[in-house]
Amino acid sequence: MYHEAEKRLNALLNSGNQALLSGGSTGLEKESLRVGPDGSIAQTDHPAALGSALTHPWITTDYSEALLEFITPPFTEVQEALGFLRLLQHYVYSRLDRELLWSASMPCVVEGESFIPLARYGSSNAGTMKTVYRRGLGYRYGRVMQVIAGGHYNYSFPASFWPVYRELLGDSQPLQDFVSDRYFHTIRNLQRYGWLVPYLFGCSPAICKSFLWDIPTELHDFDEHTCYAPYATSLRMCDIGYQNSQEGETGFKACYDSLPAYIESLTYAIETPCPRYEAIGVKVNGKYRQLNTNILQIENEYYSSVRPKQVPEFNEKPTHALHRRGVRYVELRSLDINMFDPLGISVTQCRFLETFMTFCLFMDSPVISDSERREIDSNLDAVCYRGRKPGLELQRNGKPVTLSGWAGELLDAMQGFAGVLDAQQPGDDHVTALEKQRSAVREPDQTPSARILAEMRSHNEGHFRFAQRMARQHQDYFMNLPPDPDGFAMIEAAVEKSVADQQAIEASDNQSFDEFLADYFAQSL
Repeated sequence: MYHEAEKRLNALLNSGNQALLSGGSTGLEKESLRVGPDGSIAQTDHPAALGSALTHPWITTDYSEALLEFITPPFTEVQEALGFLRLLQHYVYSRLDRELLWSASMPCVVEGESFIPLARYGSSNAGTMKTVYRRGLGYRYGRVMQVIAGGHYNYSFPASFWPVYRELLGDSQPLQDFVSDRYFHTIRNLQRYGWLVPYLFGCSPAICKSFLWDIPTELHDFDEHTCYAPYATSLRMCDIGYQNSQEGETGFKACYDSLPAYIESLTYAIETPCPRYEAIGVKVNGKYRQLNTNILQIENEYYSSVRPKQVPEFNEKPTHALHRRGVRYVELRSLDINMFDPLGISVTQCRFLETFMTFCLFMDSPVISDSERREIDSNLDAVCYRGRKPGLELQRNGKPVTLSGWAGELLDAMQGFAGVLDAQQPGDDHVTALEKQRSAVREPDQTPSARILAEMRSHNEGHFRFAQRMARQHQDYFMNLPPDPDGFAMIEAAVEKSVADQQAIEASDNQSFDEFLADYFAQSL
């Protein structure tokens, strides 16, 4: 079943253009809860020293004032992306007052929804829209679910690669149509084989009981304050995490058959009312509870492990950006925060994911049928809850296959791609990263999820104490880094510009929020 991928790779090698595979762009995103010294969610405002969360290009907030989000620009060298992520967190730690950045994806001690401060973005219409959208998420899914943190690995193949690859495949589409088509090709395979990511990199086998608030689950008691599943890899990616639960009621799923089909499916969801959300109301006693009562308020509400992305212009709908300019990169969203790395993601992970992305591009990728969609969802759920269980079986084309056997096949099939990527640069980073994942398949105790539970047992500590201990270690790491005057000066310039940009946006508003919102949703292609 991997023959076509090997055949296409050999065709690229025979053409002498294999160097074009090297130099893809990597961007990284990391969410981190700010917490107080006692480990509770910070109740303080987004620090003024970090600039405007509305307009800062690299340091912003996600759902909550306390949920920081770090965003790197795209880099052609992974080490540069990781270096920029390190710089951002180093800078933030230099500006925090006794607060920590939480080390885990699953939140710390949660004292109730009222203790999760909603993110604020100033008085402009654009800023108000971002806050109202988040308020709507709270009404729809609960605020606690929204403070789960994750990492995003953003990747784009080199622009010079696409014309050559199109010629190798004998495709006559316009280049941008071909590029978008091949990105969707890649995305479908990232869904098919995406269970590999939580197995290899899942870091949430346990959670604080305060997160569950007495919701019944099948989880086991680790101690008085912690629940866990013995073979879990990523409870964050399970059904106790943030999901679009209305899917079962409405039958809505985004369609990944093609870019037009994807846009059409999301457009349906953001334009179709949902009775469950109509009961919440939109504007109640003069205050907006949500942007609208549709299945999705906006496109970003749709939860998915991987997304096609294009950079939108100011106030441009994401679907419009995709329609006008095609897919620019793929956003892989299934990464837990790596608790064993202060950055939240390691170079080994990045090297493996680049190999994985390339493999998924070259593999055959038919459209996903309803039965295969059910298999994809079932496999992901099984791996997240029971991924390290000996002999665990997944479903492939209607037949059972062991996780270890299937994972071994995939990793073997990626070997040639890792070799090609390494051939264009010194060292064997991609091959080494691949071999490390083989070890984790052979020995599940080497996975981060198993290591976390082992650490908790050896230190006789629950999830909270373990995550707090790691957060303090990470704080020490950043606070002991050597000074970076040039890097800090660059960020400080961005802070000052972001404040000025927010003020300019607020000064330019010339309509009410009601009018602004109506105009936003009235946008047409």
